[in-house]
Amino acid sequence: MATLASPALPEDRQKQYLAPKSYADAAEELPAEPLAERNGNGNAKTNGTNGNVNNEKRETNGTTDIGGDGKSATHSSKVLKIVNPGAAPKTPTEETKEHVDEERQGKRPDIGERQESQHEYSATGLDDAPRTPPRKTHRRTQSKKSYENLSTAEKILGNTNGDTKEEKDEPSMNGTVFEKVEGQRNGSRLISIKPSAEYQEQLRIVRKERPLSSGKKAGQRWEQSAIRFAPLNVPLHRRLQTLLVLFHTLCIAMSISTFFFLCAIPLFWPLLIPYMIYCMWSNASTSGTLSHRSEFLRSLPVWSLFASYFPARLHRTAELPATRKYIFGYHPHGIISHGAFAAFGTEALGFSQLFPGIKNTLLTLDSNFRIPLYRDYALAMGLASVSKESCENLLSKGGPNKEGMGRAITIVVGGAAESLDAQPNTLRLILAKRKGFVKMAIRTGADLVPVLAFGENDIYDQFAVDRHPLIHKFQLLVKKLLGFTIPLFHARGVFNYDVGLMPYRRPINIVVGPPVKVVQSEKPSQEEVDRVHKEYVRELERLWELWKDDFAPMRKEEMKILE
Repeated sequence: MATLASPALPEDRQKQYLAPKSYADAAEELPAEPLAERNGNGNAKTNGTNGNVNNEKRETNGTTDIGGDGKSATHSSKVLKIVNPGAAPKTPTEETKEHVDEERQGKRPDIGERQESQHEYSATGLDDAPRTPPRKTHRRTQSKKSYENLSTAEKILGNTNGDTKEEKDEPSMNGTVFEKVEGQRNGSRLISIKPSAEYQEQLRIVRKERPLSSGKKAGQRWEQSAIRFAPLNVPLHRRLQTLLVLFHTLCIAMSISTFFFLCAIPLFWPLLIPYMIYCMWSNASTSGTLSHRSEFLRSLPVWSLFASYFPARLHRTAELPATRKYIFGYHPHGIISHGAFAAFGTEALGFSQLFPGIKNTLLTLDSNFRIPLYRDYALAMGLASVSKESCENLLSKGGPNKEGMGRAITIVVGGAAESLDAQPNTLRLILAKRKGFVKMAIRTGADLVPVLAFGENDIYDQFAVDRHPLIHKFQLLVKKLLGFTIPLFHARGVFNYDVGLMPYRRPINIVVGPPVKVVQSEKPSQEEVDRVHKEYVRELERLWELWKDDFAPMRKEEMKILE
């Protein structure tokens, strides 16, 4: 009697309380027409997933599948595979080959010894075939540590806790990868591979140890440039401050350039020729009348912008009565004496408020009043010549009583020679042999007022005299021939902070000391001149000692009085 074929569908087998059909049984059964192909001899040719059996007559439990008449092939009975629990799990290829060998040799297990393999599919359909990667390199080997942590049953049957299996975050045997698989049976699909933390760290160290050769950094010279440019968003008042200081610094050069430009235009010759004759014969700078002086021009608000550029400030230590006449000795000369111009050439620092009733005049070189156009600007600002005639006229012909009472003149005692020693954070004065202003004070009966400008030497840099002796000798030769010298100085620019002829923005504090009383004498003796000079120097040193910590905290040395 022929054996009935067992149901193939899982639902039918479950109703009959049969075990799920294994993959081997599904491979043994011939599919129905037209899926079954016949060869020329009328025998069935079945294409299995794990192997092909061609041109053979398939026999299952004594039943032969004959398909020559075109009828649908009948299903054979279920064949189960006996699994040894103590043996190591086999790969799908080995299981398929073993199954085919058993079929050829006629080895069939008994029904009671049948056990479903934990590494096979349930054969629920044709699409339930195992999907083995085409290459072994796609499947990563299980880490040794994680495999040893599994129990014996898990090593044989695999992880049966769920459909998705993810290995522990342990490094593999070579410490390089993790792997995550889907499913727990034969043909499990690899869904992700990621490097381990140890592998990434080792890879980072290896890459770091490799020699790295790089080219030069683009723009590095611009980043390390010694020139610092001013930003574009500078406030307007600071731009105006720079403009006023630039105008005062280049005033002589602009006057000369403008004059020669006008001379190049014949239309202006009828005006320029009389003007030149007037400049040659005019004594407005020495007459002492101050007829060209303009209080309106001296009090313009723009000079407040000039003084606030540094900023400069005037300080008074003692009141000066307007019933006396005075000679202010300004120290040091600096490069251009910006502090002297701000304090005594304009009303920006409030000289009239600090010393009411005193009309002060700042003195400069007589050669400056021979420069066309500039002489008129200087006379309008109240400047006068520093010549002997000019000093006597200013201190003897002015004032309410026409004898010079309430008049004052300011002399930069060190002169051009002192400008050669103007180094930042130092104070070196050319004063030991400068006694002409003392004689003038005794002859006119004017009291001597020491003035010390802290910071006047700090607003410019120049070549050091001791490091460039040849340059210093050349500068002294120019002074001897022309009456003035040209210090090689530099500071900042209009649009940068490091290169140019504009002074630095550093504070200038001008301290006016108490007056040194002088007794008038038409022909003072040398002893009287020396006595008054020593007293004046002593008062100047006292000013330095009193205010050096407040206004010169960054000084490199103490005040020195040279020749």
